[in-house]
Amino acid sequence: MGPELVLGVSPTDFLLWIACAAVGAGVCWGILHLLGASRRTTARRAAEAILEEARREATAITKDAEVQAKAEYIRRQEQFEEETAETRKELKELEKRLSRREDGIDRKLEVLNTKERNLNSQEHALTEREKALRVKEKRVDETLVEQRDRLLKIAGMGMEEAKALLLATIEKETEHDAAVIVERILTEARDAAQEKARDIIITAIQRYAADHTSDSTVSTVDIPSDDMKGRVIGREGRNIRAFEKATGVDVIVDDTPGVVVVSAFDPVRREIARQSLERLIQDGRIHPARIEEIVAEIKIKVDNEIMELGKKAGIEANVGGLHRRQLDLLGRLHFRTSYGQNVLAHSIEVAYLCQIMAEELGLDGALARRCGLLHDIGKAVDHEVEGAHPQIGADICRRFKEPPEVVNAAAAHHGDVEATSPYTPLVAAADAISASRPGGRRESLERYIKRLEALEELAMSFAGVKQAYAVQAGREIRVIVDAERVDDKMSFKLARDIAKRIEEETTYPGEVKVTLLREIRAVEYAR
Repeated sequence: MGPELVLGVSPTDFLLWIACAAVGAGVCWGILHLLGASRRTTARRAAEAILEEARREATAITKDAEVQAKAEYIRRQEQFEEETAETRKELKELEKRLSRREDGIDRKLEVLNTKERNLNSQEHALTEREKALRVKEKRVDETLVEQRDRLLKIAGMGMEEAKALLLATIEKETEHDAAVIVERILTEARDAAQEKARDIIITAIQRYAADHTSDSTVSTVDIPSDDMKGRVIGREGRNIRAFEKATGVDVIVDDTPGVVVVSAFDPVRREIARQSLERLIQDGRIHPARIEEIVAEIKIKVDNEIMELGKKAGIEANVGGLHRRQLDLLGRLHFRTSYGQNVLAHSIEVAYLCQIMAEELGLDGALARRCGLLHDIGKAVDHEVEGAHPQIGADICRRFKEPPEVVNAAAAHHGDVEATSPYTPLVAAADAISASRPGGRRESLERYIKRLEALEELAMSFAGVKQAYAVQAGREIRVIVDAERVDDKMSFKLARDIAKRIEEETTYPGEVKVTLLREIRAVEYAR
């Protein structure tokens, strides 16, 4: 059976079908070949695009890295220049310090040379005096022998009687000579001591030139308008009562335009009240609850300020190892004034003056600074604790284990107790210098006039005083006495008594000089 019978197709159709299949296969192969070539071209272009993109990204990354590297180089170069400038600044500061130290060493060397020259001159003077005394002793011996022989020959006295007479005569002569010598030595020593003390004090004042520490003691608060006074007072006075209760001060609202006065004996409370009232006026919301809130915030703020002021004072005076309570008390002195002088600034000034004078005398400058800084610490609480501020300050220093020199300086710098260390007179001198220098203190005109009147009345209360005048801003009182009732010897005693009464009964800055004048006028008329 043929193939046509099996497939049901004729041979011609079968060949045609085979030919068509071959043509279709060829067409399919061509199409597939074209598609493969197109895909290869597309893949090659994509690969080239990816490579190009990678090159661009690599170029951008390289540029960014170069920019960052340049920026880092510039930053590090600037940092290096800043560090170099800071190092140069520190080196300049060190150079200045070394220069100042060299100047101090030169001054000390000059002082030592001066002392050495003084000692040499004194030694020479003592040698000359010793030679003179030997000559006088020789003359006395010769006179003794001469007088003994003369008395024995002329007076016919016995040996014992002549010896007693000679001894009495010689004793009188030697007493007079000794008195003259002692008086001369004491006078020279006193003059030398005064000159040396004057040089030391002048050196201390010149080396420490502080600003004027005068300060105002009046606490006033400016208000924008008089309408604000009514808001400060509040309905039926509830705001001002709440404010006074929270702060412990008196608020004075009078007819003075634009001002409210805060009055309190405690300077810290007065400062808290002043700042609180300023905050309330700025805020505008004034009612009891807001007052209590503001006052509590200001109290915390002022306490922090007090501690910072105490720390700054310790650093400025170069005094370390202070207890927190001592720093707090020092900070409170910033709000305390004495005759208008800020007590904290005064204490720092006294500390530096004590150091300078102590170093001139060969004492410990650091200990002198500590004595000067803490000498008035009792004034921080003298309105709370009974007693004078020197004793209060001494108790505080003793409580915090301060050296005995510091305790004695606080207790005795006004002469209330005896000085037991050489630092106490230095503190007293520095305290007087700081208080009496021009611009150091000031007082109101009314108090100034009352002080002058009190000095004149005190002097006039003594018997024999005719007139008394306070001159030189109350630093000298000139007393004219009746020459018939007060003689020359009584004049010195009367001047001393007046000075003693002034020390005991009056308060004054620095010192008061008492000058007593006594004169006799003889008047006669020629007719």
